[in-house]
Amino acid sequence: MKNSCKTAKTVGCLCLLILAAPLAAFSAEAGESLENGRAAYEMSCAVCHGASGKGDIPGVPDFNKKGNSLSKSDQELFQNILNGYQSPGSFMEMPPKGGNQDLSEQDIRDIILYLREEFGKKP
Repeated sequence: MKNSCKTAKTVGCLCLLILAAPLAAFSAEAGESLENGRAAYEMSCAVCHGASGKGDIPGVPDFNKKGNSLSKSDQELFQNILNGYQSPGSFMEMPPKGGNQDLSEQDIRDIILYLREEFGKKP
């Protein structure tokens, strides 16, 4: 009986390790994506939107206010960043990719992840 309990505990521990490994990898990937999003935001977005997300230029949305641009779906935000967008009340349009043509689609997804984490949650 002792051996079967010991075997069951060992098998249980192994299963836990096998299940936990992908979660740890996912967590590390999410952390890297979040860090990349922060860096890409600082390089491509913060000039207008500000480090605090409050908008440093008149008409630029404040990410900290309720009902702001972050109430849009990820897909809509992705398209706005990719193609450019003019917010109602803004005197200028956000250029495609925030004016950074080197911004990749993965960078844009990471920026959205960062925006959600730093300034608001999913709609």
